[in-house]
Amino acid sequence: MDVSDLRVALFSGNYNYVRDGANQALNRLSGYLQNQGAKVRIYSPKSKTPAFPSTGKVVGIPAIPIPGRTEYRVPLGIPPKIQRDLKEFGASIFHVAIPEFLGHRAVTLARAWDIPVVASVHTRFETYPRYYGFAFLEPVVEGVLRRFYRRCDAIFAPSESMAQVLREQRMSYDVGIWSRGVDTDIFSISRRDMEWRRSLGVADDEPLICFIGRVVMEKGLDVFAETIDVLRRRNVRARVLVIGDGPARPWFESRLPPDTIFAGFQRGEDLGRAIASSDMLLNPSVTETFGNVTLEAMACGLPVVAARATGSLSLVEDGVTGRLIRPGANEQFAQALQLYCENPEARAAAGAAGRLVSERYSWDAVNQALVEGYLRVIRHRESGGHPVNRPR
Repeated sequence: MDVSDLRVALFSGNYNYVRDGANQALNRLSGYLQNQGAKVRIYSPKSKTPAFPSTGKVVGIPAIPIPGRTEYRVPLGIPPKIQRDLKEFGASIFHVAIPEFLGHRAVTLARAWDIPVVASVHTRFETYPRYYGFAFLEPVVEGVLRRFYRRCDAIFAPSESMAQVLREQRMSYDVGIWSRGVDTDIFSISRRDMEWRRSLGVADDEPLICFIGRVVMEKGLDVFAETIDVLRRRNVRARVLVIGDGPARPWFESRLPPDTIFAGFQRGEDLGRAIASSDMLLNPSVTETFGNVTLEAMACGLPVVAARATGSLSLVEDGVTGRLIRPGANEQFAQALQLYCENPEARAAAGAAGRLVSERYSWDAVNQALVEGYLRVIRHRESGGHPVNRPR
């Protein structure tokens, strides 16, 4: 079997109705597969107002909104009509992109129909409870995730640091890498636009610290705000630019200085311009498995100050392309930012080094690595092999 023979059934709880790194990676994967001659069908809840066009045919899954987070929806399973569509499609492999109810049902069907199934890991769900007052549930969530991933033939992490965490958590005996790419034409130093900065009221010599992503608590908003407070107490001259939006925006606005700029969601060339027109990225999140925004900032020539956590560990070289800081160490986050605010030479050197690193990542290369993983899993099954994660 080669790539043109593949028929991939892709299951997602949120394929394109919220704009985030995971959804855009899945859409790029779908486009790459189809360009290589493979057949792809996506099974996901649908929206009348998607955040961006889907790449590939989407079969709608019944779903209900999550209370308090209505931008996300909970799939209700795989009803008989959808199962008939799956049978007619004749998938050679199932790819499950989220470990919730739809993902569990898809894995159960794959096992019942003797179809190879793989899962991709996009976020550290086991860390989410700590941001909503339920930290005691983290071991429970980790146990549920372990049961899910060990029912799959293989799982794919977006970075080696995340893959190592999954191995240590005993999530699977077969952990591969499906990294993330970056478009270095859109995310480029050449996109820097001083007139755009001035239109926001930012002086040419005023350091601009950016936050990029969905404005939700699990992105480390509390640490970000505390770090900016420390900089203010130290009288460090800097402004803050928030690129993105989300349900925690009112809280974030109340915690950040009054002169903070909220640019909202940006996309395409506008996003590239906004990032490149900043001076450094502060990414305190510990829930990332890769850090798309980190790579995009590096491609734009920005030094990155990030939490020493999965994802960032595989991208940021401490002291070269930015700084890696112990999660929650707000004084150290501030100290790293202060250096880049007050030393333009250090800022430029780290940014240039980051740009060089970003050039190693192309979407075609990372997606081809996943295709080879698909084919390896299928060949193993066809040769009579059994998944090592579960009993025969």
